[in-house]
Amino acid sequence: MRVVAFGVAGLILVGGALLTAEPTPQTPITFTRAVAPFPAEGADGRPFSVPFLGGLDVPRPQFADIDADGDLDLFLQEFRSEIWFFENTGTVAAPRYEWRTDRYQNLDVGEWYRFVDLDADGDLDLLAEKPFSNILFFRNAGTKQAAKFETGGTLIDTDGAAIALDRQNIPAIVDLDCDNRLDLFIGRVEGLVIHYEAVAPGSLQFAFLTDHWEDIEIIGRVGTPGPSTRHGANALSFGDFDGDKDLDFFWGDFFEPGVLLIENNGATCSSPSFRNEPVPLPFADTRTSGYNAPVPVDLDFDGDLDFLMGVIGGANNPVTTAADNFYHFERTAKDTFELRTRRFLNGIDLGSESVPAAGDLDADGDLDLVVGSKIVPPGDAGQLTIFRNIGTKTAPSLRQEAPLTLVNAYHLAPTLGDLDNDGDLDLLVGTWNQGIRFFRNQGTAREAKFVEDPAAAITPLRASLVSPVLADLDADGDLDLLVGTATGTLIHYRNDATARGARFMLVTERLGDLSPARRSRPTVVDVTGDGLVDLLVGGESDGVALYRNAGTKSAPRFVQDPSFALRLPPLSTPLAMDLDADGRVELLAGTVSGGLVLWR
Repeated sequence: MRVVAFGVAGLILVGGALLTAEPTPQTPITFTRAVAPFPAEGADGRPFSVPFLGGLDVPRPQFADIDADGDLDLFLQEFRSEIWFFENTGTVAAPRYEWRTDRYQNLDVGEWYRFVDLDADGDLDLLAEKPFSNILFFRNAGTKQAAKFETGGTLIDTDGAAIALDRQNIPAIVDLDCDNRLDLFIGRVEGLVIHYEAVAPGSLQFAFLTDHWEDIEIIGRVGTPGPSTRHGANALSFGDFDGDKDLDFFWGDFFEPGVLLIENNGATCSSPSFRNEPVPLPFADTRTSGYNAPVPVDLDFDGDLDFLMGVIGGANNPVTTAADNFYHFERTAKDTFELRTRRFLNGIDLGSESVPAAGDLDADGDLDLVVGSKIVPPGDAGQLTIFRNIGTKTAPSLRQEAPLTLVNAYHLAPTLGDLDNDGDLDLLVGTWNQGIRFFRNQGTAREAKFVEDPAAAITPLRASLVSPVLADLDADGDLDLLVGTATGTLIHYRNDATARGARFMLVTERLGDLSPARRSRPTVVDVTGDGLVDLLVGGESDGVALYRNAGTKSAPRFVQDPSFALRLPPLSTPLAMDLDADGRVELLAGTVSGGLVLWR
């Protein structure tokens, strides 16, 4: 994936360590996304399959054999307008999903998507949201083996009007009554279901049948049994749950802590009936934060229906499922589901809004990570987590450790550097509303012990959600301080260091009159190989801005380069580093979804 080219880095400062590379300004550098470039494992010792996927907060999955090789590939939506694609490179019975792209064919799918053979030509087409609240179809102009999707237009009814739905709801489309005509089911926030049917096999025109299908009315339980009058956003799906050769109905609701099942009691496939009461999905205890996207599918092709679901997050404290939100239940007997995992795609995920820092915490010559997060269950504060490099300087391997219990605050943004000249790394932590907290390392270079020094705290005026970064901006040999803020402006403190250590003096509350995106997070790196430090700044919107240094080593002047383009998830917090000591820059970034993404 060729993304952007610029001169090779000549100098990088990470956590006070100077990393150098031979400057070759004429040689372009290409950034490539890497999801599993080296081993990483969780605190339980289990390897991450996709460590740098970026985390998941609101996954909307679907399985489809997109390449007609007889197994199911995985598609997933985490952000608006994006489909992630994971190819099944395993077997039918033992699938293995490898990330291929987070912009599948660059399709703009709005808030939801559904693969289905819409025109009855034997290959998969695609339905998606057409903003706002209509349905767009993409025709597969390729083949079964090599899909190529082209925009076909808006799905219409027999009056020629665009079919509408509530924007946040995810519809279902199946041939429910075995007449070779697709049925379209749209859930309403009132708890009702609208039913359309294609006017003929393969038709792209749908006839309205009813706005109260089967007299279904779903009333949310708000997490507890008993009466309620609440209705909410919903996600619909169909599958043969009871093995009687017809399709049963699944409903995930904003106010429902699990998934509801309404069994099809029709006598034949051509005469479905859903006149019985909805019940929580039998044999599967799925009490989540709500708004669950059901995915009934025979994942292992053993003849029975397994069950997966993405937790989008509803009325029952979404913080609790900010990391554990992609469930997989395997049916192991007729009346038995076994929970295999709450993280079907197992990667680094610390909840939401992660911020990485890097430094050699144990003096073994390689870089370790400290990653902050916004908030963790049950929602009392953010968290700091160390990822220890148990590999080598040139072949990293990360192991997640137990969280550090240092800061009782939200939106933790760490940065590392030796601020008291004692040869070990100290820690600054930005917060939502408590300024920048200072933690002195009272341990050793080999075994850090961070102890807060309240007297050394830094409290920027008129700033919140502060994100500090240490780097030598004026080439005087000590670490200065840049601070990203909620408004996007960058605050600059000069380090007038003494023999006792750092002494930060405010230079400006708006560095160079720059205007990065809100929720800014800077990182310092020489991207041109000219020996001058430049800035890369992440923020609220996706992407990262480059500000080239048009000044000097001791008096930098930063000017935005509008030609630079590197896509990152929203609320990205980039960190420039050389994690594998090969002399080339990696960009490691935290994301809104609580994980990390890596560009090499």
